[in-house]
Amino acid sequence: MTNFRAFIFKNRGLLLTLPAALLAIFGRPSALGIVAGVPLAVAGELLRCWAVGYSGVTTRHDAVTAPKLVTAGPYAYVRNPLYIGNFVTALGFAIAFTGKNSPFERFALVAGSLAAMAAVYAIIVPHEEAFLQLKFGEEYERYRERVPRIIPRGAPLEEAAGQWQAAAVTTAESKTFLLFGAMLLLLALRARFS
Repeated sequence: MTNFRAFIFKNRGLLLTLPAALLAIFGRPSALGIVAGVPLAVAGELLRCWAVGYSGVTTRHDAVTAPKLVTAGPYAYVRNPLYIGNFVTALGFAIAFTGKNSPFERFALVAGSLAAMAAVYAIIVPHEEAFLQLKFGEEYERYRERVPRIIPRGAPLEEAAGQWQAAAVTTAESKTFLLFGAMLLLLALRARFS
C-alpha cells in the first residue's frame, strides 16, 4: 500500500489535471457561471499561495518531504490548506465551465471533478501523515490532536511555528499559475465559442 500511495503522490499533479481537462472539454460556460465561479477559483488559489508561503517549495517534490513541521499561517487552522485551496479552485472552475450544461451534466461534471480530487487526496493525505508522524513523532501527534484535517478550527493554534516566505510562492507555484492561466484562457475561449 505504501508504494501505491507513493506512486499516487508522485503523480498527483497529472491525476488532478484530468478533471480540469474534462471540464474544459465538456463544459459549456455561461456569463453567470463565470461571474460566480472565477472568484471562487481565485480565492482557492490565494489560499494555496498563503499555505505555500509557509510550507515552501517542498510542496512540489515527487516524494513527501518536510525539513520542519510548519504549524503557522493557514496550518494553524487546518492541516491541509493546500488541498482545501485546490478544492475551492476546482469548485470555482467547475461552476464557471458548466453554466450552460444541463442540470444533470453540470452535476456530473462538478461532482465527478470533486470526487476525483477526493479520491486522490484520500490516498495521499494518509501517506503524508504517516511520513510526518515518523519524522516528527510526538510534536506532530500534538499538532494533529489540536488541528483538524479538513474543517478549519475557529481560532488559530497559539504556539504556531513557521514564517511566511514570499519567494517560495513564486518558485513553488509557477506551474500552478500557468495551469490557472491556461484554465482562464480555455474558459474565455469556450465561453466565446459555445
